[in-house]
Order: sequence, then C-alpha cells, then structure tokens
Amino acid sequence: MDKLRMQTANLADENYRTLLKLFPNAVTETITGYDENGKAIVERAIDADVLRQEISCHVVEGVEERYQFTWPGKKKAMLLANTPVSAALRPCREESVDFGRTENLYIEGDNLDVLKLLQETYLEKIRMIYIDPPYNTGNDFVYNDTFAERMDEYLADSGQFDDMGNRLVQNTESNGRFHTDWLNMIYPRLKVAKGLLSDDGAIYISIDETEHDNLRKVCDEIFGANNFVADIVWKRKRGRDNSARWFSRAHEYCLLYAKNKQSFETGYLELDEETKKAYKNPDNDPRGDYRMLGCWARGTQGGVRYDFTTKDGQYFPERLWLFSKANMKKLDAEDKLVVRGDNIYRKMFLYENKGKIPETLWDDVSNAANASDEIKKLFDGIVFDTPKPTPYIKRMLEISTQKDSVILDFFSGSATTANAVMTLNAEDGGSRKYILVQVPEKVPEGSNAAKAGYHNICEIGKERIRRAAENLKKAHPDCGADFGFKVLKLDSSNMKDVYYDPAEMDQQSLADGADNIKEDRTPEDLLYQVMLDLGVLLSSRIEEREIGGRRVFFVDGGYLAACFDSGITEETVKAVALEKPHYAVFRDSGMADDSVAANFEQIFAAYSPGTVRKVL
Repeated sequence: MDKLRMQTANLADENYRTLLKLFPNAVTETITGYDENGKAIVERAIDADVLRQEISCHVVEGVEERYQFTWPGKKKAMLLANTPVSAALRPCREESVDFGRTENLYIEGDNLDVLKLLQETYLEKIRMIYIDPPYNTGNDFVYNDTFAERMDEYLADSGQFDDMGNRLVQNTESNGRFHTDWLNMIYPRLKVAKGLLSDDGAIYISIDETEHDNLRKVCDEIFGANNFVADIVWKRKRGRDNSARWFSRAHEYCLLYAKNKQSFETGYLELDEETKKAYKNPDNDPRGDYRMLGCWARGTQGGVRYDFTTKDGQYFPERLWLFSKANMKKLDAEDKLVVRGDNIYRKMFLYENKGKIPETLWDDVSNAANASDEIKKLFDGIVFDTPKPTPYIKRMLEISTQKDSVILDFFSGSATTANAVMTLNAEDGGSRKYILVQVPEKVPEGSNAAKAGYHNICEIGKERIRRAAENLKKAHPDCGADFGFKVLKLDSSNMKDVYYDPAEMDQQSLADGADNIKEDRTPEDLLYQVMLDLGVLLSSRIEEREIGGRRVFFVDGGYLAACFDSGITEETVKAVALEKPHYAVFRDSGMADDSVAANFEQIFAAYSPGTVRKVL
C-alpha cells in the first residue's frame, strides 16, 4: 500500500519539471551556502540569460530596457502562489443545510490556502469565477500573507488572526506600500485560481478606480492580455451625490477575462418584451413572427458589390450588399426575401434571434442601494455594508454558464453569488453548483451585525443563503433546485507534524507517533482530506455502512471506499474488496493485528486486483 501525500502539490516543482522538458539548457545548479560539516548546499537554478535567449527572436546581449509590470514583493507573491500547504477542510454538519445531498459548498478560511487545497481536485472544473475583493480604499482590510508561517501558527481564534492578532491588516493611504500590499494580496490568489477554470471558463472581478489599472495589468500577466474579454461598467448608484467635491461617482468596473478566449463563448441575454413586440406576422408566415431588415450596406457598414436577380426574375442593379451573393441566393431559396418597390428586405424570424449580445455598460441590473434593500428585507436590517445585488451576479451567470456549471466565489462576503445561483436555477431549471470561500472576518463591535448576534461575516453569509433559499422555495415550489450547502472549515492538517517531518522525531515522539493522526480528528475529517488528496469532488455523495462492526465510507457510487476505524478485521477488508472500488483507503494503524496487515494485499489481489490501495 502507498502512503497518501496529504499535502498540496508543490507548483514550483511542477513548473521546474516543465521547464526542464522545454529548455534543459537553461536549467542549472548553484551553491547557496555550506552546512555545518562544510558540505556545499546545492539548489536548482535557472540561467536567466539562456532562457531569455531561448524565447527571443533576436540576440539578447545583457540587460535591456523592456516593458514590464513589477512592484516590491512581486517575486515573493509568485513564490507564495507556488508554495504548498499542509491543511485540511473539516466538515461541519451542524451548520450545513441538507448536508448529505447538497452539491454546494461553503468553505470558511483563508482563500489562498483553500484555493491551493482545491487546485488538484477542481483543476479545470470551474466554469465561472466571480470575486469582489477588498477595494484598496485606505479603510478596507487586506490579507497579510506570510508564506513561511505554519498553518497552526496563524489558525488561532476564528482563523482570522495569527498569534500576533494581525492576520488581516488595515491598508491605509499613509502606508508607503499602499498599492504594493494590495497587489501582493491579489496576485497569488488569481494565479492559483486560474488553474481551476475550465478551458471555456471565465473570471469576473469587481473593482473600483483605485486599483483598476493595476488589476488590469496583473490579469494581463496571469491570464494573458489576449484573453481579455471586456471591461464592464456597472452603474452602482441610482442618484447623484451633490456633496461630491468634483464628480459624483456613479459606477464601478468589472473585469472579464477568459481562460482561453478562443474557447469562451458569450451567452446571449433574453429579449425584452418591448423588443419582441417589434416582431409581426402580417402574411401569416407559418414560421412565426419576424422583422423586416434591409439587405443593402450603408455608410461605414462596408459590404459586397454585385447585381442581383431574385428567383422570381426581379433585377437589382449593382450596389453594396450586406451579404455575399451566395448568401443572398440562399435567403431567396428559403423564401426569406421580400421585395418592395426598389428595395429588398429579408425576414428575420423571432426563433432565429439568439437574444441580445451583452453590452459593456450595465445600468439595468440593479444597484448598490437595491443590494442593501435586499439585505435589509432578508434580515430586517442592514447587517452587511457593501453587498452586490443579486441581478448583477445573475447577469454574469446568464452570460457565462451552462445549466450544470460550477461557480466559484472566493471573496464571498454576504453570499450574493449563492443567492444568484439559486435564483437562476429556480427560474430556468438548472443545476448549477457554487463554491463559496470566505475568511471568518469579525464584524465590528457595535455594528448592526454585532447587535443582531452575528460574530463574523461567515455567519451572515450562511444565514443569507438559508433565508434566500426559503423565499425561493415559496416562489418556485416545484423547481427542484438544490437549496442546501455543505459547510467546510479550513484547519491544520489532520496528520501530526511527524507525518511530514520524520527527521524531527526523537525516541519519545517515536512512541507518540504510533498513530500519525491528531487525536481530535474524526473519521469524517479524514475522509474529506483523503477526497482532496485523491481528486474526488467534495460535493460527491457519501454513503456510510457498518461492515464487520466498522464504519466504512463509500464515496461517489463506490469510486472510493475508506475506513479509518481501529481493529479492522479480514471480514471488513474482504467486504470492501468485493465492492471493487477504484480507491481503498485505510488507517495505517487500523488493522486488528499483524495477521490482518499481512493478508491485506493478498485479499485485494484475490477479489479486486484493480483497486488502488492507500493508507494514512
């Protein structure tokens, strides 16, 4: 049996292997120092000059001026994105809704660590990401990342603070690193998130003007400037602020980038009733209502010049047409051309209209005041200060998702994204799933949220989902949508430190380490860490059975079978083997005796040789 890694992949290692394959001549080694015995410490390195030459079309001679976007700490931010994390997501049934059946996830914890944990299991499985990160206003908080810190050093209290109380820091304009700190926060998160997007997926990022230009440059670097789709302008204010000094700021931005623009398709928006009224059927065409559109080019439309004769013999002298001659003949053959005097028109049927192509100005999807009204109506008060309106996120879903897509929001705030997903599913019968991630940031003392009994933003988000779901059930009683969510909480690894650092063991810890799992962890905690390690979706259905007096989990229809109890007998091992799972995972110290451990491989070899066996 193989040991499970129980740690995220080291992206730096993977990038190094890829580079080694592509440019072996650029890979070298360097001495970074000497150990206590005087032996040289050799580490891998990249010959930057060789690499530059490999990817340049001209001779590179030393350092040259070139266009680049950089800031203090950028290299550390890049390293932070690639640094692995040893952590776990622990299920919390008591705070979940419909835990056993729902495919929606609400994850509490630092979003960078959560993204790293998800990066292999959800690799290229997310169709749309929406984030509303902290704006750099001088008052909002940004994440104070220190990649060298250990998980258990900063997971104190609610997971919001390190042991110095500064997990989140206020980034004021008086700070000399005002833009730098914000960039160091956003860069690694976007870099890891990119890998989660499917090839035809896209990311929407809300931002105001303070960091708009910097964010655009960061996204150009991470996603590629060629994958920029749109810079959406959202009208967030419904009135004018006459107290403003220069201009009443009525808008925000939302940057849209595709993972691969060639694969990304923009969805069309449904036609409004006013537009539909323009379609008529005066001649009772069996194909339904239509509009009459011109066939000739005007002004700057361009066009193709030729003369044309209809199948009925009506001749039109040479002019500029909107369509090629072949397409005009095709329209004529399909009885879609109508001649009126010296003009010729084509019939555009309602059934042929895919809908409205989205515009970059969104002034019809609610506003910030409406978003506050939503919160006030749900909670009988304003418990969250800066929510986004549900119709705003719903518009993104309509443009960029299919009915079965997975949507990720890793700055979930008041959980508007979940509300929008549930609303659209209830309206169109979809089965979209969401994954929300939010650090349990404490609400300010004396705030409306605190007075209402909420301690952190996560509590507000979860309650918002519950209340919105109840309203949607009443409005759409027969829709069958998934209104539940499964709560998972980021914590330190389920494994003792010795699992990762065996060199640190002494004689006493060797005895203590007979069981490498922390004492406070449940079998369900271990199951979810195993699922992540083996790439099994966290939303998968889980069935529990008692076999030979032991609790056995069967995940995703038996794809994974796992048992973490002690005293496992050959009866339990054989019963699991007979199920023929793809993966079978047991606790390393769980076998009842040496005989069971010795016969384990033989039992699987006899009954399910194709099963991949793992232990932790």
